Amino acid sequence: MSAVDAYMRLNVARRLQVLGEWDSAAALLAGETGAAALELKADILYERFLFRFDDIEAAADAIAALDPDSTHARLLTARLAYTRLYFDLDPLPDDYETAEAGYRFAAADPKTHGWAEFHWGALLDNVRDDGAAASAHYANAMQAARREGDLVLESIVLRHLAWRVIDTGDRDEGIGMLRRSLHLRAAAGLRPQTAAAQLLLAAELPKDDPERASLVEAAGSAADDLGLSWIRTGLEKLAA
Repeated sequence: MSAVDAYMRLNVARRLQVLGEWDSAAALLAGETGAAALELKADILYERFLFRFDDIEAAADAIAALDPDSTHARLLTARLAYTRLYFDLDPLPDDYETAEAGYRFAAADPKTHGWAEFHWGALLDNVRDDGAAASAHYANAMQAARREGDLVLESIVLRHLAWRVIDTGDRDEGIGMLRRSLHLRAAAGLRPQTAAAQLLLAAELPKDDPERASLVEAAGSAADDLGLSWIRTGLEKLAA
């Protein structure tokens, strides 16, 4: 395979990942041994696990195939550990330490600083229930997102900050942040992440709000099409 063919294969796999077509994206990279392809495959299989809660072994194996000293491997290992903890998916005894160490390591790398800061904040927020410490990391992540023009990272941070704003009583501001998060994801073409944002915004709207019904319908369509298990569960809770 020529370098051009390999480059095009990676680009197609990335586009399939954005659409939530993880099986096809991973299949396209089968047999690839280059570092970039292995990293992308690990990203794809981890993301599939994150949204579907199945085949954790494939995600773990793909991450284990990376250079263990690389920032990419450390960050993905940390994210896998966090996912097991947060969703109570048979977490390992040292998952918290693994996640925190991985985020600290990746936060020191300029290429992954913003994302690592966000994930570190989520770990403190959702596992340790340490909102004060989490806020500092979210602020660092937002600064990085705006400095680098990373609108996807901004959308992720906004989602987490919005709930804090709503909890302090500024509901309109918080809802506005959730809408911006949704719009940024949709603009990037991130179909699974857009469905997640639709669910989260719908959950904050009144049951008789027409916008809520539209969001539920759209998120449900994506969840059924792509097998997004936790989004489907969230929609079922909204309907109960």
